[in-house]
Amino acid sequence: MSLTPPYPPLSEFIAAMGEAGRRLSEISASEGSAGNISCYFGWEIPVADVFPEAEPFTLTDAVPELAGATIIATGSGRRLREVFQAPEANLAAVTISADSVSAVMHTSPKRLFARLTSEFNSHLAVHRDRVVQEGTAFHALVHAQPVHLTYLSHIARYQDDAYLNQHILRWEPEGMCQIPAGVGFIPFAVPGSHELMQANVVKLRTHQIVLWAKHGVMARSDTSVKKACDLIEYAETGALYEYLNLTNHGLAEGLSREELLRVCEAFGMQQSIF
Repeated sequence: MSLTPPYPPLSEFIAAMGEAGRRLSEISASEGSAGNISCYFGWEIPVADVFPEAEPFTLTDAVPELAGATIIATGSGRRLREVFQAPEANLAAVTISADSVSAVMHTSPKRLFARLTSEFNSHLAVHRDRVVQEGTAFHALVHAQPVHLTYLSHIARYQDDAYLNQHILRWEPEGMCQIPAGVGFIPFAVPGSHELMQANVVKLRTHQIVLWAKHGVMARSDTSVKKACDLIEYAETGALYEYLNLTNHGLAEGLSREELLRVCEAFGMQQSIF
């Protein structure tokens, strides 16, 4: 999908959001209505054909860098697995006004939610930070609750960036190659809180995926929402191997540090985990 003018039609981005939601459900990372997805568009996108109804929407914080931009996000209480089949029922488009505090939320008559995802403040803050830091025109965020990563976050020794990554990225060469910065760990914060929002912004400056203690993960990509979903899948696969090893008395050792360094050298990967 090209992210330079002329941009792809909105339908392609919406379809990708649906595909990402469906895949997260397939890997048991979005039980019930858990998880949420949003995409930031720094160019004018025509939303009226898909979301013809409009209502005022007030942002929690001013975001002057996002004035005129649009964010498409999932509604609260909706199932990510259903976005693919019924995007109009599960998504809304928020266009930020010139004053950067007010906005307009565009929805469909098929809408099945009362408000946007409860994590919208975290999404908005990270989108803003990526625009400030990188000037990106597109940015995707995915929050999910993969079972094995979330389980490991309940164990004290995995609540450390170095220990966590040295153990979940030792099982496959792909994990190290796809997540060279590793998974950033964020101590527990109440979902939807300002504390979580701030921690998210800071940690996602240096990582593309973060683990929220005892809650789930958030991944970002400035190329594709499916790429953000892939990062979750790679990290969760590593966590699954680690969980299997815990239940099997630690019999497997995984790739050695020397083997992982050979992989990194072969593929030109820069990392500081091993």
